[in-house]
This record gives sequence, structure tokens and C-alpha cells, in this order.
Amino acid sequence: MTVAVVDFFSGCGGTSLGFREAGMSIVAGIDNDPDAASTYRANFPEAHFFERDIRTLTVQEIKKTLPKRTSILFSGCAPCQPFSAQNRSISQDDPRRFLLSEFQRFILALSPDFVVVENVPGLQKVGETGPFNSFVQALEDHGYDVACKVLSALDYGVPQMRKRLVLVAARGTMALIPQSTHGSGNGKKAATFRDWASGLPYLEAGETDPNDPDHAAMSLSPLNLKRILATAEGKGRETWGEDLLLDCHRGHSGHSDVYGRLAWDRPASAMTTRCLSYSNGRYGHPDQPRAISLREAACLQTFPRDFKFHGTLTSKGRQVGNAVPPLLAQRIGETIISSLPARKRGTRTRSQAHAA
Repeated sequence: MTVAVVDFFSGCGGTSLGFREAGMSIVAGIDNDPDAASTYRANFPEAHFFERDIRTLTVQEIKKTLPKRTSILFSGCAPCQPFSAQNRSISQDDPRRFLLSEFQRFILALSPDFVVVENVPGLQKVGETGPFNSFVQALEDHGYDVACKVLSALDYGVPQMRKRLVLVAARGTMALIPQSTHGSGNGKKAATFRDWASGLPYLEAGETDPNDPDHAAMSLSPLNLKRILATAEGKGRETWGEDLLLDCHRGHSGHSDVYGRLAWDRPASAMTTRCLSYSNGRYGHPDQPRAISLREAACLQTFPRDFKFHGTLTSKGRQVGNAVPPLLAQRIGETIISSLPARKRGTRTRSQAHAA
């Protein structure tokens, strides 16, 4: 039995790619970003795509994409900026705070077999009546078993320090969070920059590989070029002379990742929407005088090297930073598929087992 996926807030398709690699069928994607939509269409030609704001979509439109006689999974990784600990300027009235309830509208109307949500850690702490806790309560009231945990992508083979809140809900079987595959007790060391992003052609800052338009690096100012040349692999501004320091960094030891280089044999920092910018985090290449390229950032998110991105370089970087790492999504998908035989046998849900 296969699983058919509708990917709400799909972005460029990190979740869809992981679920497809796990053996699922991608039937539809939904996002209102034109560049992400173009990327998604190019890489998932088999899927129907709605380039729309979810608030304008009807239940009937989604229902028409669903195949008969198969398990259905709805994935909904709503924009996380309103709940990010790094964002202190978002209003309580920001409309993005209510997108989870829009996703809920489709779940309650169409009752998919599985629901997956990925978002920033801390979303579940936004008040007892906040959007996430209300969402979980609605799922449970609708008969879903719900499992939720903050996962480190590093524990699943992703070569970066990225922690995300993952929710899995299931009807008719127990909701399962995937077991870690890497780290202590698993026999596999954490993946590194070298494991995923080595072997690409040399680039100078501002250059693009003629054979891969996504292996492209942002330009650097003359001063920032001096800074990165003065920075050792895996290090930051601690090796700079006084002439290279910013005024805000003098006498300040924090924010040490800014203007830093990554290390070949360690995991990368978490990829963000500004992961191509040398001045916005530890995104300097380990030994070349530039920030990491779009292709390298995508590799660190575990996208394959033949995945094509559309839009400006800035837009592509935003798509990569916003994506769910495909390998993490694949592990979630594989765990869900492993639960299907138990589903056929009528295995009790967690709530039923607790009630017995």
C-alpha cells in the first residue's frame, strides 16, 4: 500500500522529496511563492501544484487531487517566522500566526490518514491556547493519535546543527516519531560538510559554475574578502587584526558565528534563509575565499545535486533555508510506511492503549 501526499506550504519541496524517496506518491503541492512554485513544478512534474494562498483554497479543490483506495498524508510546514525566537518584531496580529488553523480546516474536512507538521522549537510553548496547542487538541478530538518531539536533524544523518519541532498524527494506528540513525548508540558518526558538500568545482566570490547555475556564490566587498582571507577553517573573527573588526564586535565575545568559516570535518551551522551571506552566520567556505554556494547549501540540507532551483540567487537561498531537509523527511516517511502493516491489523492507537 502506498501513501499519497499533499504538501501544504511546500516551498521548493524538501518534504515532498523526502517522502518521495521514502516510497510515497506526491499528488499535490501548495505554496504562494512564485519562485518556490517554479522550483517545485520543475522537480515534481507528477504533482498538481496550487500557486495560491491557502486561505483562497477550497476543500473541494484538494479533494479532487486525492486518489481512491490509498492512504493519504497531509504535510503542513507553515511559515515559522511568527514563532521564531530570533524574531522579536512580529505582531500578535501577524496573519501567518493563523495559517496552522487554515491547514486544520482541510484536515478536519478530509480526514487524511496521516498528518505531519514541522516547525520551529518553541511553537508548542506559545500559550496553552496558542495556535499549536489548539491544533493538537483539534486533531485529538477528531480521532488522531498525536506524537510530537523536537528533533535534531544531525541525529538523522543531516550534516547541520538544526533542531525542529516535528508532529506526526495518525488515524487507526499509533503515531510514531522516527528513531535516530546517527550519533551515540547508533554506530554512525554525525555527517559533516565533507560528506555532503565536497568535490564541487572551485569558485571565487561572485562566480557561477558554467556547468551548474546553482553552484553560485555571492559577491564579497573588498573588506569582507580581507576578513575571510584572515579566517582559518572552522574559525571566526578571533584570528582578525584590529583593522578588520566591526565596531559592534569590539569588546564583545558573542555572535561568534558571524563572518565564520565552516569546517570540513564537522557538521555545518543550521541553514537559514540567509545562508549564502558571509556576514549573516558561519557560512564561509572551509578554505575558499567566499561564502558557501547555493549548491553547497542545498547539499547541506541533503538535496541531491541534480535538484534544480528557480529564481534569483537570493530567492534560491531563501528556498533552501526554509526547506525541511529531505533526509529528515525521508526518515519520517519511512517510519510512517512501516506503520502501515500494523494499521491493516487494526493495532490500537496510543490513546486506546492508555485507556485499556
